[in-house]
Amino acid sequence: MALKPWLLGLSRRKKRVLQVVTDVVLIWTALWLAFGIRLGIEHAFVPFDQYLWLFIAAPLTAVPFFIRMGLYRAVMRYVGNDALLAIGKSITLSALLLTLVIFLMQPDKVMPRSVVFIYWWLALCMVGGLRLLMRQYFMGDWFASGTILSLHTETVVRKVAIYGAGTAGNQLLAALRQGRIMRPVAFIDDAPEIATRVIAGLRVYKPKHIEQMIRETGAEEVLLAIPSASRIRRREILESLEGYPLRVRSVPDVNDLAQGLVEVDDLREVDIGDLLGRDVVPPRQELFERCIRGQVVMVTGAGGSIGSELCRQILTCEPATLVLFEHCEYNLYCIQNELERRIRHDALAVELVPILGSIRHADRLQDVMRTWKVNTVYHAAAYKHVPIVEHNIAEGVLNNVLGTLLTAQAAVQAGAANFVLISTDKAVRPTNVMGSSKRLAEMVLQALSHETAPVLFGDSAGVHRVNKTRFTMVRFGNVLGSSGSVIPVFREQIKRGGPVTVTHPSITRYFMTIPEAAQLVIQAGSMGQGGDVFVLDMGKPVRIADLAEKMIHLSGLSVRSEHNPHGDIAIEFSGLRPGEKLYEELLIGDNVSLTEHPMIKRADEEHLPWETFKTVLAELLKAVEQDDYDRVRQLLRQAVSGYSPEGEIVDWIYKRKNP
Repeated sequence: MALKPWLLGLSRRKKRVLQVVTDVVLIWTALWLAFGIRLGIEHAFVPFDQYLWLFIAAPLTAVPFFIRMGLYRAVMRYVGNDALLAIGKSITLSALLLTLVIFLMQPDKVMPRSVVFIYWWLALCMVGGLRLLMRQYFMGDWFASGTILSLHTETVVRKVAIYGAGTAGNQLLAALRQGRIMRPVAFIDDAPEIATRVIAGLRVYKPKHIEQMIRETGAEEVLLAIPSASRIRRREILESLEGYPLRVRSVPDVNDLAQGLVEVDDLREVDIGDLLGRDVVPPRQELFERCIRGQVVMVTGAGGSIGSELCRQILTCEPATLVLFEHCEYNLYCIQNELERRIRHDALAVELVPILGSIRHADRLQDVMRTWKVNTVYHAAAYKHVPIVEHNIAEGVLNNVLGTLLTAQAAVQAGAANFVLISTDKAVRPTNVMGSSKRLAEMVLQALSHETAPVLFGDSAGVHRVNKTRFTMVRFGNVLGSSGSVIPVFREQIKRGGPVTVTHPSITRYFMTIPEAAQLVIQAGSMGQGGDVFVLDMGKPVRIADLAEKMIHLSGLSVRSEHNPHGDIAIEFSGLRPGEKLYEELLIGDNVSLTEHPMIKRADEEHLPWETFKTVLAELLKAVEQDDYDRVRQLLRQAVSGYSPEGEIVDWIYKRKNP
């Protein structure tokens, strides 16, 4: 049996007994060597004849100090400088006590005084040195704890507790001690084998003793060092910490650590996705790669929140070519640089093609798709900020409806095999122009998907085009961290000292992380037969006011309210914005079926025939061109099932013309 697994497998009691026995042997050895050094090797056995009582007294004076200083509570493989300092204190006190015992036991006999001094430094080297050797044996790291933090430093540092006393927690502890920006004062861990023990000089508290930990250590912040924990487990931990005046931050994701993208001490704010408690379902590789591997893939809106994440996910499937289509030069520059770095780092055989262009330029779209022989299009380009689109109706309709139409027709003309539209829950019974325009975008693809040889919109020659493109739509709710998301807004408001503004006390939203949404979009796009509307499982809707409260609490602050007038941050309700709903839906009707993926459902929804739909489009675009927004609203009501606008038209041009 290998020694290391055997030692690690011993019970706590057996480990302590082994440590005590080893320390007794080391103390005897140090005392015997002290006599040998002082009297000479020829008198090596003199101590056993004249001073046998001393060999009994030495461990009796040392071991109690070792126990009192916590040496046998410390985990050997995480021994740090604090433990070495405790060893030094214990041996020094035991040597002084041994001197007193010598004086009391044999006051008339002369004993070399230097023996006690030699014994002191030998015991110090042997007891402390053995622990350093054992730490090196178990961890392969001589200085896991870094330098001793000065107690007299002039800089005021925050006292922090580390949640998780495993490898990540000890690496974080070492990094913090070396940096001296924060002062670690405790571990928190519920593992029974280490709870209440001492690791690297820090006591390990159980989660139920957090209040005691705050009182005894003065901790102001908790750092989560549990990078491999599931989201459900992280949510449970965050909920348990929410009631305490502690700011909560975390070490990066375990995948980022493994890939070397970040260091363990690169602390960040708590991922709000952890509050949702949704564990991402691993993608089904055959679905994930079906429309990508070895093919030419194009992403419109490639520099946006969803578009950029789609590009990252697509790159992992190694397409032959990835075409980035983006109208914002800076966004295109950023995503291109990021992807090029990843291609170089992973030595991927992927050709990256950054194209600057607008989805409202039909000729540009056709040129790109034909030139690069695009197989699959992910259409993520859209205007999605509800109040802004409500104030700019023309641009919202032209970008979301006409842009989708032109991109889809370009795919038909170029012979693209797959076309996937990124849609939104706001397209279901919309109360705003953004949602109704996205529903019309869905209807464009639904109408086209039922035509094998359509006459495309705007084709005055009436030429029938062969349609080999499989159109699918994927509908989901809000994604965490996207542009316009409430999360970064709340964080900035909390940072400024508040107030945090929420539109309505009862408003709820569905949330999903961007990587999870992108993975499911790619898989859903692989399953469609043509004209399918796929709906992602968003879990339970989240009350925004509750989310704001949790973010305030996890920042170590309290909510100011009628019940707590002396709180730190107030929550103010500003009222619903133009076109905003209290809650969102994902399905128009009840006709929904399961798919081969547990997180993806297929909805069967009504649509208009292509020729009828072209007539609606023509009238809609004409009304937009004439700034006739009363007519625009009327046409949207007629075409989009359930569209029920609230309030008056708030378009800036309309209001100026109709004061």
